[in-house]
Amino acid sequence: MAHTQTHTEHRLSVESSTFRMIFAMGFVVVLAIALVGSLTGMRWRSWLPGAECGKSLFGSVQAAVYSFMSHTL
Repeated sequence: MAHTQTHTEHRLSVESSTFRMIFAMGFVVVLAIALVGSLTGMRWRSWLPGAECGKSLFGSVQAAVYSFMSHTL
């Protein structure tokens, strides 16, 4: 029996890919901000919500992107 994709499954897959695309773009932007801040010796973690308590660059960027996304979605 062939599996047909229902309207709900299709909608969820589109929303999932949209979420990933927004996350990736946000990650790149926030990572650029964090790298510039790190290279110039500024306290960039205080600029980004959610990144204040992060110990690593990527962990802090990920936390900031998730905080940003929770406000936009």
